[in-house]
Amino acid sequence: MDETKKDRTAAGDVRTRDRAGTERPTLWQPGFFAAALAGIVVVGLALAVAELVSILGDRTQVLNQFSSPLLAVGAAFITLTPEWLKQFAIATFGESDKIALQVGMGVTVFVLAAVIGLVARRSPRIAAVMLAVFVAICGVAVLTRPADVGPLDLIPSIIGGVVGIAVLGLLFRRTALDAETRAALLKEREEQEKGNGPADPREYPTERRATPAMDSALARRRFLGLVGITAAAAAAATAVGRFLPSSADVNASRDALQVPTASPQTFEGGVTLDTIDQAVEGQEPFLTPNADFYRIDTALTLPNITAEDWSLRIHGLVDKERTLTYDELLQLEQVERTITLTCVSNEVGGSLVGTATWIGTPLEPLLTDVGPSADADCVLCTSIDGFTLTAPLEALTDGRDALLAVAMNGEILPQRNGFPVRMVVPGLYGFVSATKWIVDMKVSKFADEAAYWTQRGWAQEAPIKTASRIDVPRGFSQATAGDEVVIAGVAWAQTRGIGSVEIQIDGGDWQQVELSPALSKDTWRQWRTTWVAEAGVHTIRCRAYDDAGELQIEEMVAPIPNGSSGYDSRSITVA
Repeated sequence: MDETKKDRTAAGDVRTRDRAGTERPTLWQPGFFAAALAGIVVVGLALAVAELVSILGDRTQVLNQFSSPLLAVGAAFITLTPEWLKQFAIATFGESDKIALQVGMGVTVFVLAAVIGLVARRSPRIAAVMLAVFVAICGVAVLTRPADVGPLDLIPSIIGGVVGIAVLGLLFRRTALDAETRAALLKEREEQEKGNGPADPREYPTERRATPAMDSALARRRFLGLVGITAAAAAAATAVGRFLPSSADVNASRDALQVPTASPQTFEGGVTLDTIDQAVEGQEPFLTPNADFYRIDTALTLPNITAEDWSLRIHGLVDKERTLTYDELLQLEQVERTITLTCVSNEVGGSLVGTATWIGTPLEPLLTDVGPSADADCVLCTSIDGFTLTAPLEALTDGRDALLAVAMNGEILPQRNGFPVRMVVPGLYGFVSATKWIVDMKVSKFADEAAYWTQRGWAQEAPIKTASRIDVPRGFSQATAGDEVVIAGVAWAQTRGIGSVEIQIDGGDWQQVELSPALSKDTWRQWRTTWVAEAGVHTIRCRAYDDAGELQIEEMVAPIPNGSSGYDSRSITVA
């Protein structure tokens, strides 16, 4: 075989010559950025098509809603993210941690797609293999989700992969004329020059009218045109997928429901929800609006399940299993309870805590009815998206207001907060109690179960610690000397209640502050006081005692493994 060498022109052509210097057919290759863009567009089309097939399959009930490769890869991405990075995302971005994780996943896929495009410049076959491997990873992610998926749920990934590989081959197919065609072209040109060929070159067959320079231009235009068409197809598939969201079914299901009638909660001393709120400007209201209630969970996107499709299976170490539909759940006793919930990821002074009035079915009668085994000590609770937690059986059956909630602050439970049904358990951090979108409860033993967060080093049982927070003044705010500065915040110690709150200024004596009336031991209490500002930079701290006189922990501890501790503080400048 003759040895050859390649010379690249400014236009991106590759001119191949043999050792004798004879030029062979011209090959055009896309530039670096054009190839990377093509890879991104191809992978984008593959994912868009897969998502569209997944959505259509979900709507026709042929496929599980978790057949989506993006959701599956996203769940795997969250699972494989190091624990320190998850906590950093929650601490840094709060409820926007999902956006941060989505951006991280997007950047990873973006880079991979660009690499596939760059590899395709030299070897479309290797690039196709890389894309096939990516599709296989998506398939494995789908099949290994804890949700109820099967082989059929691979269909979206397979179809998306086939489309992507086909378009990749079409984009990077060689465009040069082969040697035989080039020889025929030159011969016909010679015949024309001798007057033996058609007078108009346009009468030649299309593939034989091109000069080497024209080959490159046509190939370039063809490539860029196909990239544009592919991008448009990806955008169209994405648009159609968004036009047919199954979340519309969830909204329709919620809209058709009415908040069930429930036994109201009674409070001592004539206290009511109408009179309890004593928030000052800038302070957290007693009831947290649904839209502002914190959301921390592992669901990359909100699970789409309607009330009509929902059911709850209670099984495991019980005398008799039981399965409840949504309508059957509503036929059981419904109670109204105001309860403060706290996320274990809440840092000292953080906002991952809120209070709402919930309506739901008490869990204790349900669990008593199925007859738990004497040696059972936990309940493995599973969400529709496969998330699991282990709640202490005792905490669900010791008389506290543990609920299967269906309504929140006077409206049907919002989707982001767990619609159709979620768990609410006073006194426990959410990662061992507050299962959203709950569909399964397995009575079991801690020794036999490994839930999502406990597998990652968090505590097996996690009662909420006594805590307090300063809402106003904000950190680094300014005041004028002689002004009366309002200092206010909230404190909580669910199931124990808050007995008193104190503040300290610049390391001085601790001073008690005014508390709002105690609604119940399961809710936080607002507190406030005033202070005549003096010139200088001042530090304000707060601390709380529970009803038994137990002081909150002063030592600053990070949330993992069983919740943060420490005194909240604020600095204020007085001029």
